[in-house]
Amino acid sequence: MNQNSHFQNHFLASVFSVVNSIPKGRVSTYGDVARMAGFPGYARHVGKALSKIPPDSQLPWYRVVNSKGCISLKGEDYQRQLNKLTEEEITVRQSGSVSLRQYRWEPQSALH
Repeated sequence: MNQNSHFQNHFLASVFSVVNSIPKGRVSTYGDVARMAGFPGYARHVGKALSKIPPDSQLPWYRVVNSKGCISLKGEDYQRQLNKLTEEEITVRQSGSVSLRQYRWEPQSALH
């Protein structure tokens, strides 16, 4: 395995571990996930990694929103994320945003 593949595997495992830790009824931002995974500044990479998750995945990808608390997805994917969040009793405004003040997950200590 080359060094790039090792880095990518470590990055994905770390990101998925953090996302899997976000409790029901809470959200996190792409940037927060990157930071907690040990990769500050890699928010866009987190988004790209989550976009490749299979539809039947049990990973709660839908609990991750952008830095403004908004759903970044469009079309059917937007609707899927909206539905998943509202099923967890997270209020999503008409603008597609959630209150980070109310719903943001902030663990006492980062996982790494």
